[in-house]
Amino acid sequence: MKQLSELNHCSKDEFVAALANIFEHSPWVAEAVAVLRPFAGIGALFAAMTAAVDRAPDEARLKLIKAHPDLANKTQRAAGLTAESGAEQDSVGLDRLSDAEFEAFERANTAYRTKFGFPYIVCVRRHTRDSILRDFAHRLPNEASAEIRTSIAEICRIAALRLDQSIASGDRLPVHGRLSTHVLDTHSGKPAAGISIELTELSDLGQSRVVARATTNSDGRTDQPLIGGRPVPIGRYELKFSVGDYFAGRGVPILDPPFLDQIPLRFAVSEPEGHLHVPLLVTPWSYTTYRGS
Repeated sequence: MKQLSELNHCSKDEFVAALANIFEHSPWVAEAVAVLRPFAGIGALFAAMTAAVDRAPDEARLKLIKAHPDLANKTQRAAGLTAESGAEQDSVGLDRLSDAEFEAFERANTAYRTKFGFPYIVCVRRHTRDSILRDFAHRLPNEASAEIRTSIAEICRIAALRLDQSIASGDRLPVHGRLSTHVLDTHSGKPAAGISIELTELSDLGQSRVVARATTNSDGRTDQPLIGGRPVPIGRYELKFSVGDYFAGRGVPILDPPFLDQIPLRFAVSEPEGHLHVPLLVTPWSYTTYRGS
């Protein structure tokens, strides 16, 4: 990761080389803002880069859209994606699709390209596989002009995350969300320490995948957010709490097998940059939850 102060004082060629792929295969964006240095922060740098895209002629903006690869395209992957695109697609599991998911992405890509003549673009770090397929279906009926605007907006979201991962600055871009939990033992009136927690991303077509595992600390919380330092992908999730072992380990009289052993809480995420808190209030015989922040 480079310091913004370095970029403010390096040569133009070094500046452009460092930021050449913030916008996919489009170093002209970095070239356009190099003369505006120094930047007071990463927010000012990003604003300048997006303004350069907004001012660009229509043909340059369309070329920027077409510079992006299709999602989950095996031919393009074999030919070599950029490091940034590869990491982004891998982060959502597009390199590990089930047969049904791959066929669904192939159909969606083909329908989209056939209608619009350019690739479908979405900031995949903000999505799960299921939500991407839903977004495909939502956007396909649009007019081409609307899709160009949407594509540019998604490209700017991609660029914001790439810039955030590449440049260190005193300020940060608002691109991160957080998903957290805590457990309160309302039988004893104390935080529940030592409860095993598993967070799973649910899927309609493919295999659900475990996103995080953790154990509650003395405050009934996890030491780190279940998801943090990145967007919380849009999608459906399940939090599973192993409360049977917890109460048994504390000598609480319970049935054998326990009335409550593992508690699954299913919920959805729709705000990737939001702060979502999903707590559990539990006794050996009952539980409740709510949406916190």
